[in-house]
Amino acid sequence: MVERPRDGGRPRGSVELSPDLIRDAFAAGSVAAAVSGAPSTAHALATGADPLEASLAAGAMVLPNEKRALPLLAVATPVHVAISLGWAFALAALLPRRNTAAWGALAGLAIAALDLGVVGRRFPRIAALSTLPQIADHAAYGAAVGAVLSRRRRARR
Repeated sequence: MVERPRDGGRPRGSVELSPDLIRDAFAAGSVAAAVSGAPSTAHALATGADPLEASLAAGAMVLPNEKRALPLLAVATPVHVAISLGWAFALAALLPRRNTAAWGALAGLAIAALDLGVVGRRFPRIAALSTLPQIADHAAYGAAVGAVLSRRRRARR
């Protein structure tokens, strides 16, 4: 159980889900979800690989026996958006107000370690993806979240 401080304020280390934080996280997560696949897409196009493979692999997490692209893409989209928004809420609460995009990129690398190194290993199509482009996607995601948060915070000041 978390005890309240004697002054009645929030417990140390807790985060208030203010309306600004919620709006910032939603905006940052939405932008980052849209742009974070650019590195792996560019890599796939440059190397002749399938640019949809990462999306298909995400869909296979939900439908592991499905082989058709359309059902896999249909389930991958809401999964990607939900994960992107979830991490954006965490980052909006945790990222510092200075150098937010750089800290976001570092956070994206930590998320990559979890997503790819821990969770992704349990899903064959995720494990089969080329690692460096996926890491770059995660760093781009974190940097995008940080950049949007920084801009929105600065605009409020």
